[in-house]
Order: sequence, then structure tokens, then C-alpha cells
Amino acid sequence: MNGPSGVKEAGRHCTRSTQPRENVSLISPDAVPADRDREPSNKSRLPKPPHLPELLVMALDGCGLFCKYVLIIFNLIFAVLGFALLGLGLWLRFSISTRGIFQIEELNSSAFVTVVTILIVLGSVMLIVVIFGDYGTCNEKRCALQVFTGLLSFLAVAVIACGVLSYSNRNAVGERFVEFYASMYTLYLTSNGDQVIAATLSLIHNTLHCCGMTGIASVEWVQSTCPPPDGFLEHFKMPGCPAIIATFYDSKAQLVMGVFVGTGALLLIAAICSSTLSRKIGLSNSSVQYIVLAHSTSVASNPQPSLHGLVSPSYLDQDPVVFTPLSMANIPMVQS
Repeated sequence: MNGPSGVKEAGRHCTRSTQPRENVSLISPDAVPADRDREPSNKSRLPKPPHLPELLVMALDGCGLFCKYVLIIFNLIFAVLGFALLGLGLWLRFSISTRGIFQIEELNSSAFVTVVTILIVLGSVMLIVVIFGDYGTCNEKRCALQVFTGLLSFLAVAVIACGVLSYSNRNAVGERFVEFYASMYTLYLTSNGDQVIAATLSLIHNTLHCCGMTGIASVEWVQSTCPPPDGFLEHFKMPGCPAIIATFYDSKAQLVMGVFVGTGALLLIAAICSSTLSRKIGLSNSSVQYIVLAHSTSVASNPQPSLHGLVSPSYLDQDPVVFTPLSMANIPMVQS
């Protein structure tokens, strides 16, 4: 019985082994259990790296989150102001009642044209700044935040410089405001009492408590926009607006400069928050790269044995059946 019967008898002694995979000599696909729906073993699966966006959000500490929310609120306010200034400037530029001023060459250098141009340019710049700020803050993009910081710093320096220059040249600035009032006064007369221009004159008259160019009630064409008189004599004559405007700005020049400097300080604070948020995002990105490298190193230091070429791909997620190699020592000899 040294023939096939001896091989059959030896095959009965084949048992499953629990030896490590380094001793695997043969893996038979036919010996794999037919139950393919069984859950694969957790030991054969490599640990998945953490989700990177979640780590990025969690990496921002309290200071980073505070700066992020401050910048979101700042951008909302800045966007509203930018749209308001741009809309007002475009309306004054293309309105039927004010369009004629820009078509007259002699009036192109007037204070009214200068103010309208400043409104349009300033509103456009503010909206451009808001675009970079919102994109960089909400998506945590360092490049956009760096551009946003640079624009805010430039605006802050420009605003503070304008405040200092307006204070040092307060007499000339007062004359420009007088020229602006004269332009609005002329527009009111030529537009047959436009409601928007009338509202602007009414705001100036009630704020400064003056009436028109002369203040004489009997000859003043803008009497309907003047404030009510305070005394008996003001029924006949009120203070004229040009002299009031010149003296008002001269007396309030320090307050105006303080407003400019305060606005510049707020812009600088926003720029500091933007720079801080950019730095925190950079630190969080560095920590995420370190974590990914750590996972890669751990996998490389504990390599798993390759099963390619031994089993079919459909059986890779299942526990293989391992057989020990047969040797002459464990094959029983059958006497014939």
C-alpha cells in the first residue's frame, strides 16, 4: 500500500496551523470557506488615517476661532458699507438730475464730481477687500488671507494719512465742503426740486441750522428745506450755510481726525486678526502633515506580507486557510 493509498492516509493528518504568516508555504484558494459574506477580520485591515478637514478644523485653538468669527462679522459690515457707497456714487453719477454736471467740462473739477468719484472708487475697493476676506476666512486659505491683510494695512495707512492731512489743511478742506454745498444748491435749482437733492440739503440745513446761500427768507429759493426758526428774527433771516460750513469744519477738525484715526485703528485690528488666523492655519497644516507622516511610518515599519500571486483578489479580505508543509518525518510509513 505504498501507492495512492499511502498518500490518502497521509492527507488525513493535515491540520490547520496557527503559525505566523512568515512560514506560509502554500495557500490554496479551493480550501477557502464558501461563505463569502462573513465579515473580514479587523487584524488584516490597516488603520485608516483621520479625515484631514476634521483635523484642520479641530487644530484651530480658541484664538484662531475668535479671529475667524471677528473677521466674518467685519466682512459683513464692510460689505454693507461698500455696497452703500458704491450704490450712492453710481446713482449720483448716472442720475438724470446730476448727469449733466459730468457732461460740462467746466464742472469736471468741482467738489461734487470729486466726491462722487471718491464714493465709487472707495466702494469698489471695499468690495474687493471683502471678496478676499470672505474667501480666505470661510475657506481658511492662507494666500487669500495674506492678500486681505495687505489690503487692510494699506487702507488703514491711507485712512490715517487722510485724517492727518485733513486736520493740517482744515481751511482748504472747509472751502471744498463749501464748494460741494454750492454744487448741491445749484443742482436743486436746475432739477426743479429733485427729492433726493432736497433731502440732502434738508439734512445739511437741519444739522448746521442754516438756510441756503443767504439765509434771507424772502429771497431764498430753498426755503422749503430749511429748519424751523428758533426766534423771532430768524423768521426774516437765518445764518447762511457757506459761512457756517467753513467755521463748523474748522471747529470740528480734531473730531474728524479722531474719526479717521479710529477707523484706521479698526482696520489695523482686522489686519492683525487676519494675520493671526493665517498663522494658525499654517500651524494646523503642519500638524496634519506630521500626523499623516506618522501613519505612513508606522505602516512602513510593520509591513504586511504580500498575498499577490498566491490567492485570487476576491479572497483578499477573508482569512486564508494555512497548511503546514509535509515532511518525511510526519508522513507515516505504511507496511505493505
